[in-house]
Amino acid sequence: MNDPHLLTLQVNGEEHEVVVEPRRTLADVLRHDLRLTGTHVGCEHGVCGACTVLLDGAPTRACLVFAVQAEGADVRTVESLDHDGELSDLQQAFSAHHGLQCGFCTPGFLMLAEGVLAEQPDASREEIREALSANLCRCTGYQTIVDAVCATAASRKERSS
Repeated sequence: MNDPHLLTLQVNGEEHEVVVEPRRTLADVLRHDLRLTGTHVGCEHGVCGACTVLLDGAPTRACLVFAVQAEGADVRTVESLDHDGELSDLQQAFSAHHGLQCGFCTPGFLMLAEGVLAEQPDASREEIREALSANLCRCTGYQTIVDAVCATAASRKERSS
């Protein structure tokens, strides 16, 4: 039953073949097999959100998903946000608005925010605040993170007009 499986995972637009035991989490495979260490592992119970990735566009806790469940899905990690070494608009906003302190939770917040903005590009400040409350941060009061996501939403809306 615990025999390893050969999986083909689509991660950040690239196909990867990995051999994993069925009980391995997506977070562990991303970090240890694919060396995508931007996906952080905090509580390992799906509470903190540090391991948030986008699975077929939806924010998902990678510590709660077995890697075998992600086969055939489009997985995006925080490493997918930069473009040719340039920070994305969301990453730039986090920096400009001081939305990161120790940085441990930042990748999870970035991926959660990216998913929220894709699903709700016209989200209100209150809707953004509510969505971001799903992740935990021990260093900030969340205000700067909300500011960064709201600024990104406004900037994207302005560019698309």
